[in-house]
Amino acid sequence: MEHAQEHEARLEQTQRYCVERPIYNQELLQGQLHRRERTPQTLRQKIAHSCRCSSKKAKSHLYSFLPILKWLPRYPVKEYLLGDIISGISTGVMQLPQGLAYALLAAVPPVFGLYSSFYPVFLYTFFGTSKHISIGTFAVISMMVGGVAVRQVPDEMLSVDSNSTNVTDFLEYYSARDAKRVQVAVTLAFLSGIIQLCLGLLRFGFVAIYLTEPLVRGFTTAAAVHVFTSQLKYLLGIKTNRYSGPLSVVYSLAAVLSKITTTNIAALIVGLTCIVLLLIGKEINLRFKKKLPVPIPMEIIVVIIGTGVSAGMNLSESYRVDVVGNIPQGLRPPAVPEIQLIPAIFVDAIAIAIVGFSMAVSMAKIFALKHGYTIDGNQELIALGICNSVGSFFQSFSVTCSMSRSLVQESTGGKTQIAGALSSIMVLLVIVAIGYLFQPLPQTVLAAIVMVNLKGMFKQFGDVMHFWRTSKIELAIWVVAFVASLFLGLDYGLLTAVAFAMITVIYRTQSPQYRILGQIPDTDVYCDVEEYEEVKEYPGIKIFQANTSLYFANSESYTSALKKKTGVDPCAILAARRKARKRHAREIKAANELRKKATNDVEASVKHEIANDELPVNGNFASADASVQDVSPDEHEHFVEPKTNIHSLILDFTPVNFVDSVGAKTLKSLMKEYREVGVCVCIASCSGPVLNELTRLNFFDSTVTRELLFHSIHDAVLACQVKDKSASQ
Repeated sequence: MEHAQEHEARLEQTQRYCVERPIYNQELLQGQLHRRERTPQTLRQKIAHSCRCSSKKAKSHLYSFLPILKWLPRYPVKEYLLGDIISGISTGVMQLPQGLAYALLAAVPPVFGLYSSFYPVFLYTFFGTSKHISIGTFAVISMMVGGVAVRQVPDEMLSVDSNSTNVTDFLEYYSARDAKRVQVAVTLAFLSGIIQLCLGLLRFGFVAIYLTEPLVRGFTTAAAVHVFTSQLKYLLGIKTNRYSGPLSVVYSLAAVLSKITTTNIAALIVGLTCIVLLLIGKEINLRFKKKLPVPIPMEIIVVIIGTGVSAGMNLSESYRVDVVGNIPQGLRPPAVPEIQLIPAIFVDAIAIAIVGFSMAVSMAKIFALKHGYTIDGNQELIALGICNSVGSFFQSFSVTCSMSRSLVQESTGGKTQIAGALSSIMVLLVIVAIGYLFQPLPQTVLAAIVMVNLKGMFKQFGDVMHFWRTSKIELAIWVVAFVASLFLGLDYGLLTAVAFAMITVIYRTQSPQYRILGQIPDTDVYCDVEEYEEVKEYPGIKIFQANTSLYFANSESYTSALKKKTGVDPCAILAARRKARKRHAREIKAANELRKKATNDVEASVKHEIANDELPVNGNFASADASVQDVSPDEHEHFVEPKTNIHSLILDFTPVNFVDSVGAKTLKSLMKEYREVGVCVCIASCSGPVLNELTRLNFFDSTVTRELLFHSIHDAVLACQVKDKSASQ
């Protein structure tokens, strides 16, 4: 009782409106409105307008292409500089070990990871629009690059005599193999950069929307498994070939297990110790995030300790632990990538370009939303394209945004791209001055860094339960992306996942929700009659809604759902009528035959009486059979035909975004079928673009006029009621 009183009180306090207006159909509404005069531009005028240049337009384009010209002159030094310095140092400290470690994933010597952590990062400062993301090496992209490099230059391609014991032969073999793989990685960076640059200049930044979140998360989870498997041999200190392509993760795991007995115990102990230290450091940073001024740089601490222990105990010579090895001092001169490799790696470059852009723009959007600024997706494509393509001339491989470093850069007080520039300068100092100090660093330490950084990606397995509760279709996308990327490889897996995501879109439009609407009493609001008890249907009127557009893929399901939901099937009614007419015709025929037979019996009786010399009375014969009556055909002409108790059907077009030619023909055919059984079909809430499409498709004619289109469902309901009353009178 109290709940009802509270509800009534809320209703009384609610604002109300009362509008008195005509019942608007499309014909009446268009008659009262006046269209704005618009002069369409010709193609020549459009081209001339786009090519017209003014100082203001040139300045706008220059600022768009080089965002640093816009924000650097306004840079508040006192407010931002300290935060950017602390953030730049913290990010640079992370960038050093990750650059070395992710180079192993890319199947190139570690120094090339340092090059990739300098050139692209520095270039992004000038061309990027995000203030907080950290560009550089990233596990997923590095793994994709490594897969292509190993496929193009497998371990078996360069042969060395298996019986040779000359160390020089093996060193030459590894040197030649690595040089070829570097060329593949560099050319791949150049090509993926050119693709990103072209997509950005052509304003194709929207391509990232096709990589939906469940797809990206499933794909990156599978990539994490690939990365983890590839690092096992470094952690265990065993020698195995590196595999790429379908089932590469299975082959890599089998190769590691087959040689598990050759595990280098010293390498394993060092690696596990580093993993424990890194996990402890991450946990401390997480728990005391608010109390620590900057996160503890555990990765660089582990690298320094690992290098010191390796150099002090001479792990390379005494225990055969694999180390980073030669790190040349200084920068390399620029060199042109090997263009002849492009045909063999073109598809891989497209995949890397799109995945790299998707990663960067998704993180950039998160930070932009959090800090209240906007990013330009097309300019981000251009920036990444320049970073990759220009960086490739200086021997860097493909890069994108790193999630872990971006979070550190943002959380340590980074305000602008200056923080990224400072982190790249730190890497430059290491390359130029102290890079040789990291030569004794064990590779198992780098493997430990990579594995611990996968912790966040492995947490994405929790998405399965989340999507199970929220959306089974998104769960299917996640599972397909994960399984396909895991077993088919990251390149084919990505293509499979994108294709499956497209299929789910088609499935959703082919399997929409269909509803019958009714009125909330004394309002012009219409809701699902099956969902709410208060909603009532008007007698003789059905309101049908489908939450999808009407086109070739779902026109048949729309038709069948309409007939099923409304309970009115014109074809069934017409078939029943034909059947009733045939039955009626058979009844008339049987009655006529009965009358004819009765007449013949009377004639035979008369002849019999004449034969018995029975004379006529008053010149007429007596009735031979009073019981035989003439059957009037009029008595059989009146019969009840199968009829429907629905006189009007309203199609709610509120959710309809477009209609193609097949959909328009289906709609017109439906209106004709229902008209034949006495049901008037109206369309309500049809948007302007859909109305224009129907007009362009020649939907309207003498039988289907604009008077059947109404501004709202309530307009259509009132018009149908008026029409039914006038018809009954």
